[in-house]
Amino acid sequence: MYRSEDHRTFAAPSENGMEVPGEQTASEVWSRVKRRLRAELGEDIFASWFGRLELDSVVEGCAYLTVPTRFLKSWIESHYADRVLALYRSETGDVERVSIGVRSTLGRDATALRRASEAPRSASPTPTMAMPSMAGEVKSSSAAPSHEERSENGELGGAPLDSRLTFESFIVGRSNALAHAAADRIAHAQNGQAIYNPLYFHAGVGLGKTHLLHAIGHAVRAQGRRVIYLTADRFMYGFVASLKAQTSLAFKERLRGIDLLIIDDVQFIQGKQIQQEFGHTLNALIDAGRQIVIAADRPPADLENLDERVRSRLAGGLVVEVSALDEALRTSILTTRIEGLKAIHPTFEVGPNVIAYVARAITANGRDLEGAVNRLLAHATLTGSAITLETAETAIRDLVRNREPKRVKIEDIQKLVASRYNVSRSDILSERRTAAVVRPRQIAMYLSKVLTLRSLPEIGRRFGGRDHTTVLHAVRKIEKALGEDHALSDEVELLKRMLQE
Repeated sequence: MYRSEDHRTFAAPSENGMEVPGEQTASEVWSRVKRRLRAELGEDIFASWFGRLELDSVVEGCAYLTVPTRFLKSWIESHYADRVLALYRSETGDVERVSIGVRSTLGRDATALRRASEAPRSASPTPTMAMPSMAGEVKSSSAAPSHEERSENGELGGAPLDSRLTFESFIVGRSNALAHAAADRIAHAQNGQAIYNPLYFHAGVGLGKTHLLHAIGHAVRAQGRRVIYLTADRFMYGFVASLKAQTSLAFKERLRGIDLLIIDDVQFIQGKQIQQEFGHTLNALIDAGRQIVIAADRPPADLENLDERVRSRLAGGLVVEVSALDEALRTSILTTRIEGLKAIHPTFEVGPNVIAYVARAITANGRDLEGAVNRLLAHATLTGSAITLETAETAIRDLVRNREPKRVKIEDIQKLVASRYNVSRSDILSERRTAAVVRPRQIAMYLSKVLTLRSLPEIGRRFGGRDHTTVLHAVRKIEKALGEDHALSDEVELLKRMLQE
């Protein structure tokens, strides 16, 4: 047996996928697995579900992992165990199975104790620390509370706010202007008055909703008001821990005695009792005039796992979508980030043509843009050569290749557009010229031109045997309308995303 700190020879994968011999400890392999999980799932999901997943030991082909709660164990086993094992197998052939256990307050569970007792006498056991809880789990009296467990006034608090995520560092564009304005209004409300309560942001990964939550928290806390920022996972963990420690009343009172409650990734809240308490907390704070700000990856109506009363309460405030970053905003983000790095690396120069290329090539989210800038910086500092279009293409190739849109069919475009505009597909293919049919038909032709590789004559044939000049007229008309009508532009962008997902 060996523990995660023991030295063990693993085969390290090379760039071409072959394995080469090298001295690798079990902890180093686990670190690589975690890095790949973080890259695949994104920072939000990784922090919520894998932040407290630890390697205990690797014994006879089985990696023993531990988490602090049974809830986390159950969730990871149900949703991510296969993925963790697949990543482990891709990193080393020494691991064939993965087992997840729960760490007790003594720092290891009964399984770990049994494995320790079976180890050779010469092997010295490695003690592990118990995870600190958010609310009232029994600790040694000598253990000082961590920064994450205290608010600035010394009371038990939520997760810390990231000092980098402020209103000053948030870049505003057309896709996030409404969300930014609502966040700013709440953060600087006179006398701490609750408005748009609750304020609910929803967006995909990496579009800035968590940045806005932290920015609001910083601004309100700077006014001397009481703020608690929680992920859904931390809220659940704290509530369950308070029940075990029989301090649930104090937990509830602490949450309801604050000025601003911020909860991120609310879509992960699970369990009937926890959802009930969450609903009671929302009602108590709103009735007391305290502000609530919440973020999720979808609108309240789409949170099927949440109690209907909770969904209704969330929908009763201001619901704001942070939509996909448009090209102008992506360009601004890249320019700002590069200018910031030039203060540290004065020789780091990226021309406007390279920035424009990266902004067009990477469209998924802000984190991919951050990754692209880091790759450009690494290339410039490690090779000492200038950043050209060719070098940029090479540096960000993996980001572009991994996010190529799926192949879109003209039939799928016709069906989606027909459904969106309450007409039938046969109407779109027909000779009807009423306004209710002509506009959807032209939009469908436009999308067929920009999302498929079909020629204009082929598109015309697929739209009821029309001439290619009819298709060209429709494409040009929609292109002109997109530049004049922001609502239509947003609608077409939404259709594009739905077709490419």
